[in-house]
Amino acid sequence: MDETTVQLLCPECTKDWQISPGELPAAADMFHCPGCHASRRMSEFTRTDRDLQTLKQLG
Repeated sequence: MDETTVQLLCPECTKDWQISPGELPAAADMFHCPGCHASRRMSEFTRTDRDLQTLKQLG
């Protein structure tokens, strides 16, 4: 079975990566980019609306 991942994109440095939703904070919580350390709500890092929905359902 494939593991579900969420695609992330930093709005500041444009670093992109995938991670399991269980390893991420809630969509409204603060998150820090591992590339540039920009701080924003987790929801602002999700690449698509589908990734945001996955985060909310499985995170």
